[in-house]
Amino acid sequence: MKGKIFNIGLIGTFALSGVAHYAHWNQTLQFVIASIAIIFVAGFLGKATESVAHYAGERIGGFLNATFGNAAELIIAFFLVKDGLFDVVKASLTGAIIGNLLLVLGLSVFAGGLKFKEQTFNVKLASHNSSLMLLGVIALFIPAIFAGGLTTKETTNMSLIVAILLIAAYLLWLLFSMVTHKNVLADEVIEHGEAAWSKKTSILFLILATVMVAFTSEWLVGTLEEVTHKFGLSELFVGAFLIAIIGNAAEHSAAVLMAMKNKMGAAVEIAIGSSLQIALFVAPVLVLVSFFMGGTPMNIVFTTYELAAIGVAVFITKSIAQDGSTNWYEGLLLLVVYIILGVVFFLV
Repeated sequence: MKGKIFNIGLIGTFALSGVAHYAHWNQTLQFVIASIAIIFVAGFLGKATESVAHYAGERIGGFLNATFGNAAELIIAFFLVKDGLFDVVKASLTGAIIGNLLLVLGLSVFAGGLKFKEQTFNVKLASHNSSLMLLGVIALFIPAIFAGGLTTKETTNMSLIVAILLIAAYLLWLLFSMVTHKNVLADEVIEHGEAAWSKKTSILFLILATVMVAFTSEWLVGTLEEVTHKFGLSELFVGAFLIAIIGNAAEHSAAVLMAMKNKMGAAVEIAIGSSLQIALFVAPVLVLVSFFMGGTPMNIVFTTYELAAIGVAVFITKSIAQDGSTNWYEGLLLLVVYIILGVVFFLV
């Protein structure tokens, strides 16, 4: 009965959101409907991810969730890049990184910690994740520091080289973690009962859920400009927080669900893995894409505000996650830092 009500809500809100978008209803009404729809779609994606993880393992399941979740964000960012809205793209990428590290991981650790006194995941994986997060910070800080003394052409060339190096580093990380050192970085196998669907159905539903996330996110983001203007919100706050929270709603739902079932390895892979994917793959890809589009390409130079937010998020996350164990209070600390950044970004 519960599942039937959810399915009706999922199909109904998604269809209504589509009608509202294409029939050009009032923007505020579109925003409300799309927000409700994405909650149902995120729940569907979370359930599909959990089912896939049952067959493929928690790390692969978490990786797939992060990848499929970021696919929607990459699509949205692609159209923003095409329109030359580079500042909005960078703000949304910043928001996605800090949102995953502080909000998604914070909620997961807090919710899981309320149910289980202490939760653990592979400590070697935690160590590697910490190193990769530092690489992401370094790769963003260095270009920003030296960009002031470079010409536009030199900044573009530097951005392209850094982008290629980051993509190579990320692809080699996947080779290292998924192939050559797969067993070393794997979590202890824990039996969690039967999967919701068969293997093929789980994969099919994961793809379907991702497509629904992409459409709903695009409809929602399309209403933001008028809604935020109506309520007097700044572009920085909208890009770094609202778009990021909306775009990552799927990861929020899935990671918290995993943590509450004591699958912290998958929750960490979704939250930290998604941030790493954005910093080391999505952002560099967008730089390359903008270059091949012609015109003025997007550089990899972020603002001081954005760099400070990313640096703080990585610092506190590394401090909490590097020992491979978590509790509810550590989750609370992550959420407090996120709220502090939110308040500052709102007032800037």
